[in-house]
Amino acid sequence: MTLLLVALLGGLGAATRFVLDGLVRGRWTHVFPVATTAINVSGSALIGLLTGGLLFHDLDPTVYLVLAVGFCGGYTTFSTAMVETVRLLQTGERRRAVANLLVSLLASLAAAAAGVAALWLMA
Repeated sequence: MTLLLVALLGGLGAATRFVLDGLVRGRWTHVFPVATTAINVSGSALIGLLTGGLLFHDLDPTVYLVLAVGFCGGYTTFSTAMVETVRLLQTGERRRAVANLLVSLLASLAAAAAGVAALWLMA
């Protein structure tokens, strides 16, 4: 049953990413890969909150697994972030490529840490 829930929530996460990406991509992609960055950062924040819930608030491990691995696994897309970085490099946009790489990595790590810290502070 857990495997089925992970698969279903993974599909829901991917569909959510697709919708949000479409809403954001047309507006700011010419400047920076905002959609992918926003999706990865928000997904990392959710994983941080779930981890904090697991560590400090007795979140059921199966619920954590289904939401973190299933939904967030389908929702986040770090492979797309790396493809976008390579495309920026291929078009000579070195500064934007480095910025995309650093912003995506650092903001996602900070969001995950903030999520864990928020629930640690509430413990």
